[in-house]
Amino acid sequence: MNLALFDLDNTLLSGDSDFEWSQFLVEQGILDRELFESKNLAFYEQYKAGTLNIQEFLEFQLKPLSRHSRKVLDGWHEEFMRIKVRPMMGEKAKALVEKHRVAGDICVIVTATNSFVTAPIAREFGVEHLIATDPEHKNGEFTGGVAGVPSFREGKVVRMEQWLAERGWNWGTFEQSWFYSDSLNDLPLLSKVKRPVAVDPDATLRAHAEKQGWPVLSLR
Repeated sequence: MNLALFDLDNTLLSGDSDFEWSQFLVEQGILDRELFESKNLAFYEQYKAGTLNIQEFLEFQLKPLSRHSRKVLDGWHEEFMRIKVRPMMGEKAKALVEKHRVAGDICVIVTATNSFVTAPIAREFGVEHLIATDPEHKNGEFTGGVAGVPSFREGKVVRMEQWLAERGWNWGTFEQSWFYSDSLNDLPLLSKVKRPVAVDPDATLRAHAEKQGWPVLSLR
């Protein structure tokens, strides 16, 4: 039995769904451009630099979900998929996922982006399992808060190991395990699998991958 883990943003996608969701809301006039666009850009730069305060970012990112009904949000998300997400889903990324699916590997997308944004994207890729930051719900609607441990940096390892334990598995269960990622923020989880792969990596991850002898792959 083998395990294939995939980061989503800038790995399977040729862009960042978290960033693009906020940009979509700004472009649709749902969020105020002056108030939100500069903050969205600033948080994105912090993420790329490895300096993001995840709690501050999640307060910014999840609060708008609490201002609208789930029905309205779902309608917006369908349009978001059409305008923003599908153009970021390249053929090489689809083929990589399909290669692992055909081989019978257990496939999991492990992403810091919240599950409201990413669950439909995981389904579009044909990946059954998703570990993402979970927005808090109350009576079927979002509260603007976070449920559980955010799936970010070391939190990805925590969430992944919880997921494995729920199934009676651990890292040693699998003959082979892969994690594909572009980001220095994913070094904790990359270091847990038997076959880490840097995908279109940032400069820090590329240097680390070259030093460790990890393969470097491009899906662009």
